[in-house]
Amino acid sequence: MRKKPCLQSFDVHKMAAACRAEAEKNNWSVTIAIVDDAGVLLYLDRMDGAIATTSEVATLKAKTSAITRRPSKFWEDRVKDRPAFMNFPGILQIQGGLPIMYEGECVGAIGVSGVQSHEDEQIAKAGIATLS
Repeated sequence: MRKKPCLQSFDVHKMAAACRAEAEKNNWSVTIAIVDDAGVLLYLDRMDGAIATTSEVATLKAKTSAITRRPSKFWEDRVKDRPAFMNFPGILQIQGGLPIMYEGECVGAIGVSGVQSHEDEQIAKAGIATLS
């Protein structure tokens, strides 16, 4: 039987710390969500000053990236051409979620919410960079 890589607690906390450091470096108050490959929440950090809705948005961005194996920005761009994608269940079409790829497999995703969408993605990238 084939073995699939998966996120370990150490990986999650290492990525979360890098995301938080990137946000703090820029004085951004955000929520950081990390999910497994099925979109199940493993970690949530709502920083001081982040508004309440960011918890749900960050989680949905991460879930979107994990279950589709694509950045959530892909879906934001795709909706412009095909508005029917707005009806996909469980998908949030807003930039800020990135899949975590390891050895060609999606092992989870990071979603961030609280600042401009491209800045949310910048924070998520900082976390993913710790795995390389």
